[in-house]
Amino acid sequence: MSDLLQPGQLLARGVSRHLRSLGFVSIEEFVPARGLRADLMALGPKGEFWIVECKSGRADFQSDSKWQGYLAWCDRFFWAVDTAFPTDLLPEDSGLIIADAYDGEILRMGVEDRLPPARRKKMLQKFASDAAARLQRLRDPKWPALPDPD
Repeated sequence: MSDLLQPGQLLARGVSRHLRSLGFVSIEEFVPARGLRADLMALGPKGEFWIVECKSGRADFQSDSKWQGYLAWCDRFFWAVDTAFPTDLLPEDSGLIIADAYDGEILRMGVEDRLPPARRKKMLQKFASDAAARLQRLRDPKWPALPDPD
């Protein structure tokens, strides 16, 4: 199966495994708002939301012009990269996770900026709904997708 995954997807898998060991659950390719698609959205044991963007190399990072738009949709923001990535390119106030396909390690916590209660409630509902819909599609691939409420 690893042969079918792209480098960023392999990083996301390793990050998800590490975050799970910290009590987080996560969804890959999560859309917090129209026009945004986070590589990984994680929900923590205390209800915190973390967004992790997985970057496979310098060009991948430099072509990402949307990442600052994610900040309004999470409590903490992280970059996930492998050991060969030039980490000096990454903003110092964002979190840093070094990962591979099997695990990861948080080297730097992202600055905490707590979501307002109304946005947190909306994100929790969307996270749960998206997770349930994905599970349903695994069990029943012909199950229709829900319309986007936005």
